[in-house]
Amino acid sequence: MAGSSAVYTSCRPHARAFLLHPHPADQAQRGLLPAAAWRRGGAAPRASLVAARTATEEAVYEVVLRQAALVEDLQGRRAAREADAGRRRRWRDEQLEQEGDAELGWGLLGDAYDRCGEVCAEYAKTFYLGTQLMTPERRKAVWAIYVWCRRTDELVDGPNSSYITPKALDRWEKRLEDLFEGRPYDMYDAALSDTASKFPIDIQPFRDMIQGMRLDLWKSRYMTFDELYLYCYYVAGTVGLMTVPVMGIAPDSKASAESVYNAALALGIANQLTNILRDVGEDSRRGRIYLPLDELAQAGLTEEDIFRGKVTDKWRRFMKGQIQRARLFFDEAEKGVMHLDSASRWPVLASLWLYRQILDAIEANDYNNFTKRAYVGKAKKFLSLPAAYARAALSP
Repeated sequence: MAGSSAVYTSCRPHARAFLLHPHPADQAQRGLLPAAAWRRGGAAPRASLVAARTATEEAVYEVVLRQAALVEDLQGRRAAREADAGRRRRWRDEQLEQEGDAELGWGLLGDAYDRCGEVCAEYAKTFYLGTQLMTPERRKAVWAIYVWCRRTDELVDGPNSSYITPKALDRWEKRLEDLFEGRPYDMYDAALSDTASKFPIDIQPFRDMIQGMRLDLWKSRYMTFDELYLYCYYVAGTVGLMTVPVMGIAPDSKASAESVYNAALALGIANQLTNILRDVGEDSRRGRIYLPLDELAQAGLTEEDIFRGKVTDKWRRFMKGQIQRARLFFDEAEKGVMHLDSASRWPVLASLWLYRQILDAIEANDYNNFTKRAYVGKAKKFLSLPAAYARAALSP
């Protein structure tokens, strides 16, 4: 897969019943995102991401509304969350009792969260640094979500991906359901289970990310941007919905929870589109094309042009349109970042700015994403961090 992201800034949703496990024959007819101008790379941009949604966009947006409702209806859901927390506490007590020695208990949450932090520090250094500004409870929760997303992604993109089957993903989803019910399987699951008991997190985005993994088992072409948008939603947009409850919305923000969640979704889409544009050559060598084939055809390009990997004027024009679209998603996302809790803004905003600079790097490489990998150098990263910090310190 074209490098999926992890956590609000860098990680995947299901969209209600009819999108939970779509049949492969139906996928080509289901897309997502604002209409014509968004579907044609290089066309005039829309003023807003919420205008003229397709049927699939509406379905995904229902998930956004569902997540936002969890935040806005905390009082009504408090009893249920407390019951969930009670089940998790009973499970932990049983584990400690079975272990017989609290020092050995892998179920000890402190150890579980520490291990999640170690994984985050190793694989997402910049973001890990940003989490240090969060409250301890939020920091640990983000680590737990990050680790689950990474483990899920590695099922189909890791060293053992060739052994993964649809049934294996079904078992992973059952395991997800168990941990949300307070029955975690291992220490990483225990950390996420505890996080789900403390924050208004819904299981649906996690299920949706697994659905994105299912797509990667059989799908290597996307006919339209609508189809690609749905994939990006599954594998990256979900992360925003998972993490906004942890990041928190600023108490003085006048924005609705719905708008903040929608911005989080846009950031996930932007990040994944950036991954796709950066990794065109790498994906093509694996027989995969994560670009809208109809837009390629409109630009006078074919699949063979992708596999040939030659930068031409047609390719440059095509890439300019694709990059423009990704930037518009970043612009929409940045509006929502400023409405997050003040302690969460900096790591999210810094990651957004750094990821957006990958698009600049593609341009600097003369749109050669076939043999050159676009990246942001350390100097640029360090220069971006204080600027992002200063911007994040402002009130929404």
